[in-house]
Amino acid sequence: MLWDDFLNSDYHDWRGGGRSEDRLDRPGWLLKLLSQYQIAADRPPNLDELAELKRLRSLMLAIVHELVQGREPSSDAVASLNATLSQGAVIRKLAAEDGRFTLRQTPAASGWQQIMAEIAATFAEMLVHNEPSRVRICDNPDCLWVYYDETRNRSKRYCDDKMCGNVMKVRRFRARRKAEASAPPGEK
Repeated sequence: MLWDDFLNSDYHDWRGGGRSEDRLDRPGWLLKLLSQYQIAADRPPNLDELAELKRLRSLMLAIVHELVQGREPSSDAVASLNATLSQGAVIRKLAAEDGRFTLRQTPAASGWQQIMAEIAATFAEMLVHNEPSRVRICDNPDCLWVYYDETRNRSKRYCDDKMCGNVMKVRRFRARRKAEASAPPGEK
């Protein structure tokens, strides 16, 4: 989903190495991401547009933090997201193919304001059409990846059980072993 790929552009090394990277600053990364979602950009963002993209990411992340804590986003956050959405007009076109109707939306304009509106729209659509209470932030404090929990019982704690889940399991095991080793002999 575009919204979570965009949010996760602020990468943190999930293994605990302390390395982080803002992928929006990496040349070509954003254009490649947009092309995966069939969103055309005629050029990379300039510095002002890049700053606006980072503000949008921070706004969306603030909304995610509110959702994760079981709270509604502030009215200011919703108003800011609506301001971004208002920058992106679309043209709707009905098409008939093989006896089925489809409704297609194409941008009415181009440019980075439109692209930011498209990113915000995918986030807003997720909030409207899915369960916002399923939005999660990985429990690995070194990762902080944002994801949508699609498990039946809503119990997913890590973005990836094989990576972050395993790292956290090993950390808990090592912490228990260390505590056992440092405990006085009679308490083992």
